[in-house]
Amino acid sequence: MIKDNISNINSYNLLNERIRAGLNYLSEANFSQISDGKHNIDGENLFVNIQTYTTKSDADFEVHRKYIDIQYIISGSEYIAVTDLNTCSTVIEYDENRDIEFLKGGGEFIKLSQGEFMILYPQDAHKPSISLNINSPAQVRKAVIKVAIN
Repeated sequence: MIKDNISNINSYNLLNERIRAGLNYLSEANFSQISDGKHNIDGENLFVNIQTYTTKSDADFEVHRKYIDIQYIISGSEYIAVTDLNTCSTVIEYDENRDIEFLKGGGEFIKLSQGEFMILYPQDAHKPSISLNINSPAQVRKAVIKVAIN
């Protein structure tokens, strides 16, 4: 897991080519001109899901096997809990078509705010979209870049 601000994008030039392309997309995109939904960057190798939602008080952890996530906050703030996949137990078995498995476990809550991103690898179980204040859900707009592993 990597967490940083998009202004530090040049620190990641040594990462693989698709991750760099995803970070470049985030730093150059005009999100006010991009609607919610899936948008291809490089077919199924690299695409972005733009989402607008209200944060929630809790969720299950999730993991992906085919894609690395780059989660980027366009506006708002949320917590994303992160833990090692091996410390979790399965709640809903892996769905190959959706590339997702849901898990239970404990983890570290990390605040992600506007302009910040988090890179989550297959071993990084993560619980996104969590409210900063359990009594005050907030609206967040996020870009989730999906980076194919193979």
